[in-house]
Amino acid sequence: MMDLQALYQEVILDHNNAPRNHHAMDCATCEARGVNPLCGDKLSVYLLLKKDVIEDVSFLGEGCAISQASASLMTEALKGKTTTEAQALFKAFQTLLTEEGAKPDASLGKLAIFEGVRTFPARVKCATLASHAFEAALNKDTTPVTTE
Repeated sequence: MMDLQALYQEVILDHNNAPRNHHAMDCATCEARGVNPLCGDKLSVYLLLKKDVIEDVSFLGEGCAISQASASLMTEALKGKTTTEAQALFKAFQTLLTEEGAKPDASLGKLAIFEGVRTFPARVKCATLASHAFEAALNKDTTPVTTE
């Protein structure tokens, strides 16, 4: 059985080297930008909402492997979710990365791989940048989000 650290590295590297849904979306109904000044990560996220469902989602960005992998995994997790389900996913992800002893919620799927990041506060900002930006887009907040 592959140990958790090896799996973490494999998933992060895979999504950093071949990010999913990594493109601008011309037909987006909402979008937001985010920045992590500490690490230099920058993201633009795009959502296509139909009624209350995230029909499509994408991002463009640059930065460390953790921020890019997190954004890539987040796009996969959000497709097809209702806005209520997306909000619950953001909350579960934030809880996992910021609360000592928090266990991964089943709804996180592959995002649970970021559990170990909690012990590195600077890296938590890298991992959560995408969720903050996606949440801002969902709330139609055009003010750039920051991890500071």
